[in-house]
Amino acid sequence: MANSLWDTKDISYQGCASQVLFLISFFDAEYSLITIMACDRYVAICKPLHYGTLLGSRACAQMAAAAWGSGFLHGVLNTANTFSLPLCQGNAVDQFFCEIPQILKLSCSDSDYHREHAVIGFSLCVFFCCFVFILLSYVQIFRAVFRMPSEHGRHKASSTCLPHLDVVSLFLSTIMFAHLKPTSISSQSLDLVVSFLY
Repeated sequence: MANSLWDTKDISYQGCASQVLFLISFFDAEYSLITIMACDRYVAICKPLHYGTLLGSRACAQMAAAAWGSGFLHGVLNTANTFSLPLCQGNAVDQFFCEIPQILKLSCSDSDYHREHAVIGFSLCVFFCCFVFILLSYVQIFRAVFRMPSEHGRHKASSTCLPHLDVVSLFLSTIMFAHLKPTSISSQSLDLVVSFLY
């Protein structure tokens, strides 16, 4: 934010590493919390009588702590791995903040580069499993909602789930677009806008 306010593009190595650490930590924690919220919605709608025993305040605190802790751990591991790469393509990042794909473009070590891709691949597998969990939760939720006899009950359940689905859709669609879009439609300004959105 300081760089934007003072119209400078300089950032220290430690500042860049801190940005990557916080970006990954917050991203992972947010995605974990979104997954936990899907579980919460599932239990609230599909097993309402068991809600207090399955998702009491202690269980919620433990899940939130696990989300933040795993996000920070993943951020530390990914940041340490990324910043162990030697940079030979200069140190200018084509982004208004430091993120791993931009830093990988500056790397010149093939073995380290492949190691970082292995870490990213593992992360994608974990995120895909969370996505499948969210998807299956909502399939069960909508099956339960459509079986409800009362219009009021269906409306109440839908109003509980739709804001969460909006957040999940916005979060995942911008990330997928940012990292999976074809290079033919890639431009620096588009990359900046999409990165800012997610």
